[in-house]
Amino acid sequence: APRVASTLKLGLAADCVKLVIQDGKLLMTRPVYGDNILADIICPNTRPQMATIRAKMMKKAEPKQNESAEVIKEPVNVNVDSFKTIVKEKKKTSIPGVKSIDEADIIISGGRGVGSKETFKIIEELADVLNAAVGASRTAVEAGWKPKSCQVGQSGTTVSPKIYIACGISGTTQHLVGMKGSEVIIAINKDPEAPIFEVANYGIIGDLKEIVPLLTKALKEKKI
Repeated sequence: APRVASTLKLGLAADCVKLVIQDGKLLMTRPVYGDNILADIICPNTRPQMATIRAKMMKKAEPKQNESAEVIKEPVNVNVDSFKTIVKEKKKTSIPGVKSIDEADIIISGGRGVGSKETFKIIEELADVLNAAVGASRTAVEAGWKPKSCQVGQSGTTVSPKIYIACGISGTTQHLVGMKGSEVIIAINKDPEAPIFEVANYGIIGDLKEIVPLLTKALKEKKI
């Protein structure tokens, strides 16, 4: 995208989390200042307008079975010798025994309210029963409780699972942007005023250290 924008002498809004057409112009929203705030960007004069979208910020559209389109094939002559860099192989690294949050259908995340690295074990136990991935807020990652690969949010990974369970996560803007595309959001927090409840489909007010083990036990006994 940067090369195309440079060639066409256009501006580029990268890593956008929202696109809206407003008054005939494309309104592009992206995180700025270390992902702490969201900025709305417009290109009032230059056309075309260019933007890249953060992965999983938009849901896939359902295909229209009865629609058709003309496919035009243009010949492209590429001089491989002119490439400065050639990618020969790609490998995705992973931590043994840790399920990736990228493609998980169920994610259980912990935040500041978890309290410690040791307490994350109760979240991991619930995740094991549900065959879910374990996520974490930026605060939990910065505290060293979980690795960066588990971080959900603007400065981590944007996810859109079928079920997202937030344990002890207050719901800062940078975290909500990274998981608001989830189909069902379940929040567990002892603070009834926590912002996470505003986006949650289901909320449980209480101590996660008591609630999560009860959920794990009930699931193991198949009571729920």
